[in-house]
Amino acid sequence: MAYTATSWSNGFTGDVTITNTGGAAVNGWALAFSFPNGQQVTNSWNAAVTQSGAAVTARNAGYNGTIAAGGTVSFGFQGTHGGTNQPPTGWALNGSPCTT
Repeated sequence: MAYTATSWSNGFTGDVTITNTGGAAVNGWALAFSFPNGQQVTNSWNAAVTQSGAAVTARNAGYNGTIAAGGTVSFGFQGTHGGTNQPPTGWALNGSPCTT
């Protein structure tokens, strides 16, 4: 799992790439993470992103729900922040912790 962000005054974009390091395909995915500094997602692409407080969940779109073994899927979002745009924490794919 990789995350990169581009920030400006009070906004940012985040780009996420999920890599399936397992031996079997992932069919349907939900990636959960938390923003530590009050960031708010305003729109997204290649995933349905919802937010409740600091907690964010990105779910696959209809066309990218399967991640083949060794494969990747990417999505992104735009948001706002006040202060420092710190990276998300607590990444979990389908309930299993993952590393960045």
